[in-house]
Amino acid sequence: MLFNSIDFAVFLPIVFLLYWFVFNKNLRIQNLFLVIASYIFYGWWDWTFLLLMGFTTICSWYSGILIELVRKKKKQIRKRSRIIVASNIIVNLLILGFFKYYNFFLISFIDAFKIFGKELNISTLKLILPVGISFYTFQALSYTIDVYRDNLKPTKDVISFFAFVSFFPQLVAGPIERATNLLPQFQKHKVFDYAKGIDGCRQILWGLFKKIVIADNSAIIVNEVFGNSGNMTGSALAIGAVFFAFQIYGDFSGYSDIAIGTARLFGINLMRNFNYPYFSRDIAEFWRKWHISLTTWFRDYIYIPLGGSRVVKWKVIRNTFVIFLVSGFWHGANWTFVFWGLFHALLFLPLIVFGKNRKHVDIIASNRIFPNIVEFSQIFFTFILVCLGWIFFRAETIAHAFEYIGGITSMSLFSIPSFGMVSRIKVLIVFVFISIMLLLEWFGRSDQFAIEKIGLKWNRPLRLSFYYVLIMLIIWESGPEQQFIYFQF
Repeated sequence: MLFNSIDFAVFLPIVFLLYWFVFNKNLRIQNLFLVIASYIFYGWWDWTFLLLMGFTTICSWYSGILIELVRKKKKQIRKRSRIIVASNIIVNLLILGFFKYYNFFLISFIDAFKIFGKELNISTLKLILPVGISFYTFQALSYTIDVYRDNLKPTKDVISFFAFVSFFPQLVAGPIERATNLLPQFQKHKVFDYAKGIDGCRQILWGLFKKIVIADNSAIIVNEVFGNSGNMTGSALAIGAVFFAFQIYGDFSGYSDIAIGTARLFGINLMRNFNYPYFSRDIAEFWRKWHISLTTWFRDYIYIPLGGSRVVKWKVIRNTFVIFLVSGFWHGANWTFVFWGLFHALLFLPLIVFGKNRKHVDIIASNRIFPNIVEFSQIFFTFILVCLGWIFFRAETIAHAFEYIGGITSMSLFSIPSFGMVSRIKVLIVFVFISIMLLLEWFGRSDQFAIEKIGLKWNRPLRLSFYYVLIMLIIWESGPEQQFIYFQF
């Protein structure tokens, strides 16, 4: 079920009313209803994959119980706990790897033999990637790891645990929550907070604006440019790369805003997933602000166990490269994603060598309306580097990405761009929408989302007019339902 669909527009109010006004007397029943609603939401695509998510949930929950039982025995506690957590990780990663990477490895294996003149007659499988499997698998695994580390006591309440793994707002594309934050919220009785609900509605509105008005419109241009890149001028290719940067940002951060806002309607606080990443002054700051739930997951469960930053310099570099390569591979079964991860690791390298990776941790231009020239130059340069990386992310192959970049560096970069079947007027309109989004985000950059506080002090007619304009733009620009990009990951 898509957030930007009529189905969800009907589903959400029904679940909201039943949650607060029918099942609110008993916490377990309320959580059970939420689990059922979440499974309906997920099963809207394909009911068969509900068994897969249920299996992952049971494995992780029962692993926590087993670890607690082992701890009550005084002999070989650490060793047995390690076996339990390792078994759960291996089982879940094997499931994830089979659906997501089986054909990729098989094709790579066949291609490797072709180099030596050997033709292997092996058929790939027609696998359908379960929506959101990477997200809920990582979320479930974090619980088992935290229990093993004694950061969290295992829960015996299987219903609240099912609610933690399957909570529908963030189920298929995050944020990837930690059990230490989300699970306790299902174990406490909640009272509806009107102010929190209104705040959630504003964030949903902003998320829909970014998805429908920014991302879906940008996609029209991006698909035309990338699909016909061999016939495009360098100027069109450059603009196409920039528009993809805003497509993926509007799409993914828009989903996160809708998810976080929807969760607030149910009295649940989800972690922030984006913090205005395109206002970053270097690549390290960008990664502290982009897909925060995933980057912190890798930091806590891979980077720090490898030694983090508290080891000699060459090991810090090694750990950084491991994180970015794993991040690239997590995004999909294509060498373009791996190369994208490697590209960002290389960008990170000078910052690590010179100890500058924690230089920019404050809000840019704090207490100032505009950035200074140095800050603006840093933002612009970082954005260009990020756009270069996005070319590899979007391209069909690594060769396609290099051909695309080669086209940008040609003399046609200075020509008047043409966008094939897309008119220049359409491109100009989308550019105006992006400019509006950036302007609102700049003035709201100290808040959790751009319009969290914008307009709150305006008089009522002006404030409502602002919201109505956003709503009308969303309705006006709505077309055929477009899936969110990160559903494929």
